[in-house]
Amino acid sequence: MAAPAPLTIRVVSDGRAGIRNQAQGLAEAVARRTPAVIQDRTVRWRPLFDALPADLKRTFMLDPATDALDGPAPDLWIAAGRASLPLSLWMRSRADPRPLVVQVQDPRLDPRRFDMVVAPAHDRLSGDAVFEIIGSPHRITAQGLAEAAPGFADRIDALPHPRVAVLIGGRSGAFDLTPRHAADLADRIAAAVTAAGGALLLTFSRRTPPAARAIMAERLKALPGWIWDGTGDNPLFAFLQAADHILVTEDSANMAAEAASTGKPVHILPMVPRGSGGKFARLHAELAAHGAARPFDGRLEGWTYPPLAETDRAAQAVLQALAARG
Repeated sequence: MAAPAPLTIRVVSDGRAGIRNQAQGLAEAVARRTPAVIQDRTVRWRPLFDALPADLKRTFMLDPATDALDGPAPDLWIAAGRASLPLSLWMRSRADPRPLVVQVQDPRLDPRRFDMVVAPAHDRLSGDAVFEIIGSPHRITAQGLAEAAPGFADRIDALPHPRVAVLIGGRSGAFDLTPRHAADLADRIAAAVTAAGGALLLTFSRRTPPAARAIMAERLKALPGWIWDGTGDNPLFAFLQAADHILVTEDSANMAAEAASTGKPVHILPMVPRGSGGKFARLHAELAAHGAARPFDGRLEGWTYPPLAETDRAAQAVLQALAARG
């Protein structure tokens, strides 16, 4: 008897790393459980139509670079981000045969319009189609971290312990990283690493304001370690693998969930409030209840907990939904 054909999974996003990685991470978690082929596809809209509500968009409004609808319909459609919403709705109502349509993140639409919505619990989305997880899906796995480490061994292996990975975000609707606050954070981080006799592994996000980036890099450059300047291959996976502690600014659900998947102490760094940060407070409370995260108090105290495995839990739910459809 011939083996069944591998599952075809189409990952759809606007291509931005923070959005794409959520859908890609869920797809990869499904593929670890069953033979699958993952199609990484992009959706973009012509600028004139980009801001229209999902229900008003039509295919002629798509940017020519869009390839999300190319080829036969997949078995499983996993999409993330506002740009993907119209295509997810079309795929569920018009594709033949119809794939299982999974939307990652709160779509700000009725969840019943999708087969499944994998949403952060801190968004408080409810409904029969909603599968809640702590944080966001991501691509971090123990195997992935271990495989990434050798490529950066020449920069990391000789560094002293404890090694402190620091993941810095930036300005968002809820938080800001002002020059003054960046200087204060840098001084607190420097004091903690120096007191422990350790090393620094620092990376900034695309949202980090240039002034804050420059201030932190200047104030921390004397520490043993590596401040990644954005050139060359991204060492994030190697940083997480090498770290004894992980410090994460409170503005990013993605970074917090990724850090908590390592089983290493996650220290939450405060930011400057500029809007409602209620959902982030709820996320940090969930991570604290799991044993993963605590507010950074200037000390590098260690603790242990089971690595957060919410992406895997969501992948299992997706496979169960596929099985239920026969």
